[in-house]
Amino acid sequence: MKSLVPEAFYWARSDNHTSGRMTIVQISTIFGDSPDYWTIAVPGSDQHHMIGDFELIALVEPLDGYPLRQAAE
Repeated sequence: MKSLVPEAFYWARSDNHTSGRMTIVQISTIFGDSPDYWTIAVPGSDQHHMIGDFELIALVEPLDGYPLRQAAE
């Protein structure tokens, strides 16, 4: 991945955190807007990981007619 999109969702995997299985993660800016402070958040978890802890595979593209929404909506 050349450039990450803040708050976007990505398909990713990690040998340490997901036993190599694919999962969806979000690029989190909770610690700051600068890319130096971005972390990886796994939806449904309150833990944040370093960007390098995951291999980011591809941006998650929403299905046509089904926009991504926050859980509180």
